[in-house]
Amino acid sequence: MVRTKYIFVSGGVISGIGKGIAVSSISLLLKSRGFSVTAMKADPYLNVDAGTLNPIEHGEVFVLDDGMECDQDLGNYERFLDQSLNATNYMTTGQVFKSIIDRERALGYEGKTVEFFQHPPEEIISRIKKCVRRNRAEIIVFEVGGTVGEYQNLLFLEANRLLKLTHPRDVLHVHVTYLPIPSSIGEMKSKPAQMSINQLFQSGIQPDFVLARSQMAVDEKRKQKIAIAVGMNPDDIISAPDVESIYQVPLNFENQELSNKILKKLFIKPRRRDLSDWKVMVNNTLTAKKTAKIAMVGKYFATGDFTLSDAYLSVIESIKHASAANDIKPKITWVDSGQIEKEGTKILAGYDGIIVPGGYGERGVEQIIESIKFTREAGIPYFGLCFGMQLAAVEFARNVCGYKDAHTTEINPKTKNPVIDVMESQKENVAGKVLGGTQRLGSWDFKATKGTKFAKAYGSLSGSERHRHRYEFNNKYRKLFEKKGFLVAASNKEETLVEALELKDHPFFIGVQFHPELKSRPLHPHPLYMAFMEAVSKSIK
Repeated sequence: MVRTKYIFVSGGVISGIGKGIAVSSISLLLKSRGFSVTAMKADPYLNVDAGTLNPIEHGEVFVLDDGMECDQDLGNYERFLDQSLNATNYMTTGQVFKSIIDRERALGYEGKTVEFFQHPPEEIISRIKKCVRRNRAEIIVFEVGGTVGEYQNLLFLEANRLLKLTHPRDVLHVHVTYLPIPSSIGEMKSKPAQMSINQLFQSGIQPDFVLARSQMAVDEKRKQKIAIAVGMNPDDIISAPDVESIYQVPLNFENQELSNKILKKLFIKPRRRDLSDWKVMVNNTLTAKKTAKIAMVGKYFATGDFTLSDAYLSVIESIKHASAANDIKPKITWVDSGQIEKEGTKILAGYDGIIVPGGYGERGVEQIIESIKFTREAGIPYFGLCFGMQLAAVEFARNVCGYKDAHTTEINPKTKNPVIDVMESQKENVAGKVLGGTQRLGSWDFKATKGTKFAKAYGSLSGSERHRHRYEFNNKYRKLFEKKGFLVAASNKEETLVEALELKDHPFFIGVQFHPELKSRPLHPHPLYMAFMEAVSKSIK
């Protein structure tokens, strides 16, 4: 073990610049050199976790094995590192302040004045070190959420500055910035990047590396301009152009010897170098020969005149993982349920596979149910995730079992046929509106039903998956469903909760109560996504 090393990563100029991918890529590169690595995200908002955030505004809520509801960047960390993380890998300003106030109320500061710019950075450093211990890491890569120059993330940058003072040989800073190419000018401009680095200076931090994001590779002239303006070595400015697949990013960094440069500045000797499996995966992703058209039917896509795919980022990545392994390039179309209302289900006829992902609330539900009916009757491979399983059960109850008023009590609490109902353990929470962090969360074991496509996909009759829900299939309808051909493909170990439903005599029609996308990795695609894409492959038109 080497002495713990800390790498902070900040971003400038614009939000959504790719800090999460940068952190993931640096983590992967250092792990490929033989070091134990973990990654941590700090979100600068006052929410205690990401569970109560609107997915249109913030993107997908990612859930860890221990039930922590966190930012989608944790998903990228897990996918690139190919390892599971835990609650210590995620921090918000809300968590920091809550811990400080709870401690103050318990006289933990022994009567001292609690100072805004003293105690929060200390708490942040304490949490970083706790994450290192919990994950037994030699190196931690820490993402500072938000954009440099904002008031919200100053405390995290101050923690970086203080840690550098006490550990000068063990801390470095990577700044991700952006060089635009205005269409009216046609030239790459470096001034915004220079200004964001200068804003970082104002926090008392000199970056060790700059990752220069742009549409194309940053040339030597721009590197020289930035280097002169901010007093850096041009070799420490790494070009980070747009790429076809995010999984190319670490290979691009390594072509510029980034891992060697980082290790040198951290005063540690390189170990082995092994990215062979990663290179094979990237090659398969880029060279797949078949094309499959996948429709994602949901309600969290539209935001003004734009489409926000981040609401279902893990689903999209899981499709890509399984597609590459099946020699397929997926063409994913986001179909907002509003389109179904305007144009009807006929717009789904040309797709090779259809997915209904998770969701909440009444808007667009009837159109999603109509889409599921169309998919079932047309024999198109269907994969329902959480809400997608629940609405598949509603559709089946209405159109096969004859219960025309069947529904989920989440949408219609007065339905006479609640095929989906609030979990017994959740009734008190719902009644009292105790909703933040109280759902069935995290990893839970399941038992698969022998002879189902579900069990065949796993190659096992047991496993565990991550959950995020408070409604469940009503067991009163279980025998009727199975009699009509909608089988319980998996249940919890006590056989009291239905975890998966599977339609007999259909190419692929499976709904799961959990979120398999949360455990899919590019080097290890999830078995259910693999089975779905295999079925899609057979139905390609």
